[in-house]
Amino acid sequence: MEQRLESFLTLCDTMHYGRAAEKLHLSQPAVSKHIQSLENQYGVSLFTYANRRLQKTREGEVLQQYVQTLRYNEEKLMEKLCQQSTSLLRIGATKSIGEYVLLPNIKRFLSFPEHEIEFLVDNTERLLERLDHSELDFVVLEGIFHKQHYDWILFRNEPYIGICAKNHPFAGREVNVEELLSERIILREKGSGTRKIFERELENIGFTTDAFQKQICISSFEIIKSLVSDGYGISFLYQAVIKDNENLAQFICPPLTGVHEFNAVFLKGTDAGSMVKKFMTNDTERKRKGNKCDI
Repeated sequence: MEQRLESFLTLCDTMHYGRAAEKLHLSQPAVSKHIQSLENQYGVSLFTYANRRLQKTREGEVLQQYVQTLRYNEEKLMEKLCQQSTSLLRIGATKSIGEYVLLPNIKRFLSFPEHEIEFLVDNTERLLERLDHSELDFVVLEGIFHKQHYDWILFRNEPYIGICAKNHPFAGREVNVEELLSERIILREKGSGTRKIFERELENIGFTTDAFQKQICISSFEIIKSLVSDGYGISFLYQAVIKDNENLAQFICPPLTGVHEFNAVFLKGTDAGSMVKKFMTNDTERKRKGNKCDI
């Protein structure tokens, strides 16, 4: 990809001319010249300053999306021209999905000897950043993402539930939000899809996590489940995460609980959607196609 576009994407990432120049090993005037050249070519402003802070214009957002797609497609073209004998699929997933949902799909994919896989489990924000940099083919998210910026395919719907100890007063009940606030709430780390959904639903009814008298933040699902089962607090997780756990009870608290989407998300204008569909194809469908699943 030409240097002007590399400079543009790096500036989109850093939003600072000096840091962009440092990452690119160029001078700051060289980066500025690249941006000015693009602006002259397209006849639009790509960046502007507001309160002395650099911001992308609407046209800058459009070009960023286009160039991200261009970079991804260029890399895939190089792979095809090299005629590699193996098919590498680079997938990212949030913890809920990566650790508790996708293993059967990974096993099916790897049942074909020509297939290889790189699988990353991380939170939503970092996964989307890796996707934007063409470091992943697609990511499977339960979190919130900008649907105007990406293409996506629904993977499945999953119940989002409250969990507590088996002897907790909430066990098996429907409770209201006011009842929750005196409990210790155990949250995932900031940036996780599980937490973002909980915070969004709270905000929709006029609350924030600060309304809880006690809260702790833990990134490990296994530790969260252990603490909850021993009565140290309550939490909200996807049903897949607590499947077959006999030490936990469930409760519902509309509208905090409900059913949410798991989506496979990929860059617009790429053929990654076909990769998603093949990754989700079950064994019966593959056998009907002659026991071959090219990526």
